[in-house]
Amino acid sequence: MRKIVYSSFFALALGASACTVADIQRTVDGVMAGTGGAVTREEVASGLRQALEVGIRNGSGQASQEDGYYKNSLIRIPFPQDVQRVENTLRQVGLGNEVDKFILTLNRGAEDAAKSAVPIFVSAIKQMTIQDAWAILKGEKDAATQYLIRTTSPQVRDAFLPIVQKSLEKTNATRYYTDIVTQYNKIPLVQKVNPDLDQYATQKAMDGLFLLIAQEEANIRENPVARTTDLLRRVFTKENQS
Repeated sequence: MRKIVYSSFFALALGASACTVADIQRTVDGVMAGTGGAVTREEVASGLRQALEVGIRNGSGQASQEDGYYKNSLIRIPFPQDVQRVENTLRQVGLGNEVDKFILTLNRGAEDAAKSAVPIFVSAIKQMTIQDAWAILKGEKDAATQYLIRTTSPQVRDAFLPIVQKSLEKTNATRYYTDIVTQYNKIPLVQKVNPDLDQYATQKAMDGLFLLIAQEEANIRENPVARTTDLLRRVFTKENQS
C-alpha cells in the first residue's frame, strides 16, 4: 500500500515530468487490459478532476460546519505562532479569556469562509492535463491534492482572501484581534506587534481545506463505497486492478 504523504505545509513533490511517455503508455496498457471496457486517457483526467471536486465539496462541507475547524485538532487555527509571546503575555496578565474569544471567532471565520470555497477550488482544477492525470493516478494517495496545491495555491489564495476578510469581520475576529494587539502594545517594555491577521487566517484556512481534501482523496482511492459516480468507479477500480 502506498502511504499518504502529508505535512503542515505540504511536501509539493509531484511533477508531471516524473511521468514519461513510456510510463504513460505502460499505464494505459495495464489499465485497458482489465475487464469492463477500456478507460481512456480523457476519462482518467475527467475522473481525477471529479475526485478532486468530490473531495473539495466534502472537505468544504466538513470545514464549514460549526466547530468544523474549532474542534478538529488537525485543522484548528491557533493564535498566530510568530507572535506567540503575545498570547503568553496576555494570559499571564489575566487576559486569557480575551485570547480564547479571539481564537474561537478566528475559527468561526474560517468555518464561514469555507462555505464559499467550493467554486474557487473547483475552477482551479480545470487545467489538469492528461499527462498530469496519469502521473497522479499512479502516484501517492494524496497525489491529486498535492497537484492542486502545487498548481493553484496562488490564485486560490487571492480569491479566498477577501472572503476570509469578510468572514473575520462577520464573526468579530478582527475586532477581538485589534483589541488584543492594542492591549498588548500598551504593556510597558514589550516589542510592539501588528501582524497581518487576514493573510494568516487565509493560509491556515486553506491548509485545513487541503488536508480534508487529501483525506477525501485517499478515501476514494481505498474505499469503493466512496466512489459515488460511474466514472470514479471505472477509473479507480481499474487503477486498483493494475
